[in-house]
Amino acid sequence: MLESLRTEVCDPEGMDVKAICHSAESRVPRHLDVAGCHTCPMVEAPDWFEITRRNARSVQTTIGWIYWDPGATARYIELGLPEVFAEPLGYMAARCAPLAAAGPDAVIAAFGSISARGIRGAFNVLGHDPERFEQCRRARDEAVVEGLHAYAPGIVGPLVEIGPELWSVVEQLPVMGRVLMAAHLAVPRPDDPLLSGWHAINCIREWRGDTHWAIVVAAGLTHPEASILHNAHMDYETDWMPTSRGSTPEEIEAGWTALAHKGLAEVDQDWHRVLPHGRALRQRIEDDTDRLTTLPWELLGEDRSRWFSETFEPPCEALLARVDETAGPNYQPASRLRT
Repeated sequence: MLESLRTEVCDPEGMDVKAICHSAESRVPRHLDVAGCHTCPMVEAPDWFEITRRNARSVQTTIGWIYWDPGATARYIELGLPEVFAEPLGYMAARCAPLAAAGPDAVIAAFGSISARGIRGAFNVLGHDPERFEQCRRARDEAVVEGLHAYAPGIVGPLVEIGPELWSVVEQLPVMGRVLMAAHLAVPRPDDPLLSGWHAINCIREWRGDTHWAIVVAAGLTHPEASILHNAHMDYETDWMPTSRGSTPEEIEAGWTALAHKGLAEVDQDWHRVLPHGRALRQRIEDDTDRLTTLPWELLGEDRSRWFSETFEPPCEALLARVDETAGPNYQPASRLRT
């Protein structure tokens, strides 16, 4: 089954998307008959693919800004993380805390393109002690509440309002194959309604991420290969993304070599470039991720999903501007519109 899926995803010209996934169009007819009415006009169904694509940006931004937040980093330093590495190691520790008891190999598998060396470093610094990881998670949560009030106050009320509805959605999402999301779902829900709403969105984000990495695996890509293709997709300078995610020069070069063998890249002594087939594959990975993650929004319903779009986008732009300040304009690519 996996080999069949890999073959179809990796065929840049012959893949029939409907053969490997239930798209928004295939699962929800474009027009529906009104039950019991033969004279009524056809009712247009929501475009769940576009709703999902649009809302994915706000989901990512609502969560991702905290990864580079100085308030979070300061708290990690207080917990004993070395100052020079507190930001990346603290991000890894706080995010993987629900899975930390399973050890670094499980976290490396779940994190996709994030540096295996960095993850092992976090475990070494924290002595492989799940409680220390949990301390980092709680410290991050403190910084989330503080930072949302400070940098995006317009998101506070909406998060409090929609949190209970989102938890109802999250509870209905299938967890098979979504290990990181399932680990987050098992974490006790915060009493603070703002933080609770944030955690519900985080579960949706991790559910989408787990789905995305399954698609990447089915395409036969390693983490440096995936980052190289994503980098080209975003038109970033060569190797920026795999480097920013901690891949070593040797890993990146091996990724280029593998992509060249697959006909997805061209490699010379002086330059490397992703070929059109490679760019097309990366676009299909993005499209398939959107097609296979419509369920949360379908469960939430069209009206509330569109409300989420309109309400969350303005404060999320403020949070993305915060990332520009604390990290840089290339970071958090899943939040950025391609030009």
